[in-house]
Amino acid sequence: MKIKFIFFLSLIFVLFSCKNDTEKRLAETEKAAKKKELIFSNINKGWVFNANPINATSQANTLSWNEWRSFLTELEQKPKKTIGAFQKKSTEISKKAMALNDNIPIKFSTPQIKSRISTLITKVRMLDLFIHLNDIPDQKIIVLVGEINEELVSLQNQMDKMVQKSKIPLEEGESDLLKMLDTSRAIPNVKPDPNLPRIE
Repeated sequence: MKIKFIFFLSLIFVLFSCKNDTEKRLAETEKAAKKKELIFSNINKGWVFNANPINATSQANTLSWNEWRSFLTELEQKPKKTIGAFQKKSTEISKKAMALNDNIPIKFSTPQIKSRISTLITKVRMLDLFIHLNDIPDQKIIVLVGEINEELVSLQNQMDKMVQKSKIPLEEGESDLLKMLDTSRAIPNVKPDPNLPRIE
């Protein structure tokens, strides 16, 4: 009789503990679903890129620089429905940003432009990294979107500044002065080898 009673009590205990575990799992699943929904909502609200050219130079580049046009087009298209869509979009944006560095037009192949493109690529790749984490930091992603927008404006302003400077005519003798300042044309400062015979 005692054995039956102990068996019955253990069976009841096991059943109640299984029921509690199931309830806990359901509560945790519901909590995780709400958290994912909140993260998606925050990212969806903050995913606003300024993909429109801000000046005439940038507008002209969309016609002649295919990588620039493709990058801006990719930024303009906003994903919908799921976090997975945002993850795929960030991967595509990252690929398009990397292509910017490969085919810079000759007139913009300067350290100022290259550094701004590198900074833009870094920000885009950080966005891609953060959105692919298991625990997505939605606030960091929103901040990065704003920083990417700032870098876009900086890059476009620098391109416009270079175009405006190129339109300014050179004064008489200025081209000769620029040639003199060019260090690549200077005579190298090499000390003579003491072992070589000298002509006196």
